[in-house]
Amino acid sequence: MGAKASTIWYVDAPDPLAVLRESAECDAEAARALVGALYPETVVAPLTPGAIATSAGVGRHEVYIGSFPGLTVVCGANLAVHEPSTLDESWTRPLASERTYLVCTDPDTAWASFACWERGALRRSFSATPVHIYEDIGIPLVWERPFWAGEHPMKHPIEVLPDPQSLPFNPCEFAEAANAEWLGFRYTGPVRDGEIDPATVGVCGFGVYAEGELPPAPALEPKPAGSLRRWLRRLAGAEPA
Repeated sequence: MGAKASTIWYVDAPDPLAVLRESAECDAEAARALVGALYPETVVAPLTPGAIATSAGVGRHEVYIGSFPGLTVVCGANLAVHEPSTLDESWTRPLASERTYLVCTDPDTAWASFACWERGALRRSFSATPVHIYEDIGIPLVWERPFWAGEHPMKHPIEVLPDPQSLPFNPCEFAEAANAEWLGFRYTGPVRDGEIDPATVGVCGFGVYAEGELPPAPALEPKPAGSLRRWLRRLAGAEPA
């Protein structure tokens, strides 16, 4: 089973991997400013920070942002679109970055997408399930060749006959390779030589709600049975406080 991810990266640093190696924590103030700009007219509440390894696949009301020198990542459910080319410029270049990378994966449906923009101009976009291509724009990049050549075939159970129109690779693995090529890490599998562990990349969390929509109330911690019984006796006046 792969990892779910819905991320967009704004990159000015010439070596994003070096930045992620050296930056253990994100800039919380910059992250808070960006979430307000990307999600205007919403109520934003802080959430517990996390690592991108566990925060890339977010829920509908969650946003995680990592802001580092020359490199920013946003994890948001709204980024998981079948046609990356339809994303508005307010999302593809809000920071006037040199390069923008989108990487989304959903192992439950075997759908994935990736895209890259240079100074706001779309250069490459791919989005597909194993049997259906939603979008394929631009010239395939050099690192894609082994996938199109069939060197990373999908693994099917022996009793399952593959669809004759199936792609010669798993789209989620394809998108993971894009992430590794551009950013220097993968969400699944052991850490490979020269790559980093995504568990070491910190991101700031935010709850994002529509105006008038209250965030869920925190659950109360249950009291031990003995404490609860004593509290009830005190309430009834049978035991001094």
